[in-house]
Amino acid sequence: MPNVINTYLQTHSFDEVDVVQRNIVDAYIADMAKYALPVDTVKIMSAYHSVPAQLAKENKKFQYKFIKSGARSNQYETAIDWLCASGIVIKCVRIHQGHYPLSVYSEPGIFKIYMGDIGLLRSKLGIAAQVILSDSQQMNYFKGSLVENYVANALVSRGFECYYWESEGKAEVDFVIQTNGGECIPIEVKSSENVRSKSLNQYVMKYNPPYSIRISAKNFGFENEIKSIPHYACFCIS
Repeated sequence: MPNVINTYLQTHSFDEVDVVQRNIVDAYIADMAKYALPVDTVKIMSAYHSVPAQLAKENKKFQYKFIKSGARSNQYETAIDWLCASGIVIKCVRIHQGHYPLSVYSEPGIFKIYMGDIGLLRSKLGIAAQVILSDSQQMNYFKGSLVENYVANALVSRGFECYYWESEGKAEVDFVIQTNGGECIPIEVKSSENVRSKSLNQYVMKYNPPYSIRISAKNFGFENEIKSIPHYACFCIS
């Protein structure tokens, strides 16, 4: 968020940044009440507040029961669509085939939801910036989710649609992007330098993409048809 960046540049205070981020979240809530129909407002808020808990699961697939016990898709589809259309969240839809065009092989009813801004996710979680900067072991459990959300933000900002691939519940690739040349490129996201991935290997064996992308803490590189990209350079993907 530009205002958050400007505040840090002017003050160098994470406390001031937190205030601005909380104000943005409050403004989102106010917009939900202002622009959505009254009957939908509570559902939109509930779906929005469930996002951090959805990402905390080992299986990050969006589940309506995490919004409310007994909740069903037909009750909250409009709420999810509203959040996506407003840019507050990002929907990452599952594909069951890694062929062009990806939209043909998408399953709209099965998806993950990421926050539209990684900083606002941190704010909603109540994670102190200092904890992230210190690389505390307290972050080990949720670090992967934060990095995935960050990559989703980067891909959308570069104009990509968000998809992920899953094969019969046995293998999963975090993201698959479609290039202008009609190539379907798998992207594996790692929060550290541990880059082993059976799922990426399975995707490559099955669909034979021209190359794969691995985003991790490691430096740039290209080996075994895998482009290694460090976290900070996600904006280089085009």
